[in-house]
Amino acid sequence: MFDVKDTDFFDMEDEAFDTIVESDISFTGNIKIKKSFMIRGKVNGSIDSVSDLVVDSDAVVNADIKAERVLIRGKVKGNVVGNKLIFVTASGSLDGDITTQKVVLEPGCVFTGKCTMITG
Repeated sequence: MFDVKDTDFFDMEDEAFDTIVESDISFTGNIKIKKSFMIRGKVNGSIDSVSDLVVDSDAVVNADIKAERVLIRGKVKGNVVGNKLIFVTASGSLDGDITTQKVVLEPGCVFTGKCTMITG
């Protein structure tokens, strides 16, 4: 396996997240949040975070996303800006453009879009 810095949020427990959209929740609208955020349900709209965002395995997100670090285990349709990192796991799917400093696309993931690398 390879070592990627800034991936400590892989090991974060549920208690580490201030807000979790659970699997039985479907939300439509704009989300603006300052603390770590996890999505297990469905979100349509836009997400703007100054912290980390995790899209969990069964989550379905149709939204443009802006966050510090973004971990995608589920399905995302929309453009994603990760100031530091965007990580799409083998179970993840992203249909949209990426803008970030670092990007990791695990073998088995699905990515359709453009990737723009920025310097910090």
